[in-house]
Amino acid sequence: MSLHVVIGAGPVGAATALLLAERGDEVRLLTRSGSGPEHARVRRLRVDAADAAALAEHCAGATAIHQCAGLPYARWATDFPPLNAAAIGAAESSGAVLVTAGNLYGYGEFDGPVTESQPLRPNSSKGRVRAELWEAALAAHRAGRIRTAEVRGSDYLGAGAKSTFTEVVLSAVTAGRTALFPGDPDAPHSWTAVEDVARTLVAVAADESAWGRAWHVPTADPISVRALAELATTLAGASPARVRRMPSALLWAAGLFDADAREIRELRYQFDRPFVLDSTAATKEFGIEPTPTREALRATLDTRDAAIT
Repeated sequence: MSLHVVIGAGPVGAATALLLAERGDEVRLLTRSGSGPEHARVRRLRVDAADAAALAEHCAGATAIHQCAGLPYARWATDFPPLNAAAIGAAESSGAVLVTAGNLYGYGEFDGPVTESQPLRPNSSKGRVRAELWEAALAAHRAGRIRTAEVRGSDYLGAGAKSTFTEVVLSAVTAGRTALFPGDPDAPHSWTAVEDVARTLVAVAADESAWGRAWHVPTADPISVRALAELATTLAGASPARVRRMPSALLWAAGLFDADAREIRELRYQFDRPFVLDSTAATKEFGIEPTPTREALRATLDTRDAAIT
């Protein structure tokens, strides 16, 4: 039995904490609010993970630190760097391996299915934040101060998942309305299951040969937003999905009044062309097969319905 620290109780943090607890490990789940799933082996603690001294104290004796914290887009540039610095410090003082849940933003635009060998060439402010966080952790690893790795997924599906699709398209089509999507609804797109992110985080943390690099979460074959919306309405028993491309002018105007719409503008490139993740390396190394998209979408709908009721 090992002690693991999980930072953040969003979809990935909650899934990681429960996965570790179910296999018999002790988990300290750190959030500002003290929230998270209930389990006999999950100790939920109210901690500001950007407080380096407090985080180091709670990570003492841990085998691994799983950095799963999520933040609103508008706070990435200001709040992620101190979180990352505190996690690096805690990994250094405790000797625990630091494994971070990342994404594909740091790559910027790419052609063809993207692999972990793709250089980080961010073309957005949020992509630059993600690239800088990883580069800081990797520099500490190469200097011998810590052991670290990053696990990268595409847009999430699964229990509690939130993305442009779930917030803009899913809510509309399951209510019988036309969804206006800020991109090409017919472009192939990778969707990563939350549970698979957790499985990969845990597998990477346990394998010393996996440290010092990034891994792509095993992810099902790509499917377009339109096809995903059609599958969602079938599963939900709703009327056939109607999805249209949102005019650029409308997204721009929405950004004048809505912070989320404003932040989505610079990420439109992810939906204007194929955005496909190649995860064969992690599947081969860890034997993790991706959750079928249908199952991940079913879990998305189930948790959304439970929250409504």
